Amino acid sequence: MLRLLAVLAVWGPLVWSAPQAHAAGKKPSPVAQKPGTTPGAASTKMRSAPPSRPRSASRASRELGARIATRASRLVGVTSLRKVDTSVPDDCTGVVRLAYESVGIELMTGIGRAGDNGVTHIYQRARSVGALHKSRPQPGDLVFFRETYDRDRDGRRDDGLTHVAVVERVEADGTVTFVHRGSKGVARSRMNLSAPKVHRARGSNAVVNDYLRQASQGRRAYLTGELFAGFASPGPLAQANTASARR
Repeated sequence: MLRLLAVLAVWGPLVWSAPQAHAAGKKPSPVAQKPGTTPGAASTKMRSAPPSRPRSASRASRELGARIATRASRLVGVTSLRKVDTSVPDDCTGVVRLAYESVGIELMTGIGRAGDNGVTHIYQRARSVGALHKSRPQPGDLVFFRETYDRDRDGRRDDGLTHVAVVERVEADGTVTFVHRGSKGVARSRMNLSAPKVHRARGSNAVVNDYLRQASQGRRAYLTGELFAGFASPGPLAQANTASARR
């Protein structure tokens, strides 16, 4: 016993850490703002992936995310966002902006960089407030994708961030259903990061990952899990908006 006490005196208490849980749409327009806001921009080349971080969603943040997801869900089936709101572009950024504006969060604030598309601007905004993560998402989170189409038409996969959506729900097996602006309108798609290269499950034939980039120029099609770039939580974005409004 005396030896054990001596060891603890040297090393201190042991701390155990729980393991972390990990889990073709229409082309986005260049950065477009509502009247009275500052236009954004950004280099579309993909930067380093955001680090995974622990997440403990409070009741307030879960409720905030649920409201965002509900708004996004109500847009499913809309063939053109112009029929809903003409102040946002009719593309993937328009869907997420409408969903987030329903809870008072404006995603296109701040000054972007010349050349950035709207997706990159939102990604950089989320990065700046510490909202990015790669942990298990919650309904209402943003989900970003890269290389979903050949933006500069050079035949290479060098276009960086090109698509964004809203997480609608997350199944027990990790399958994420998200709402986004697809080629035919606002739709739902699925993604499971535990099997990013699997389209359909064996046996059940259930969709595991939907196709997000169509095959073209002799190149194969790509699945959602293969093009995944990261998630962003609404909580830090809401806090940043509140802080800006108080200034």
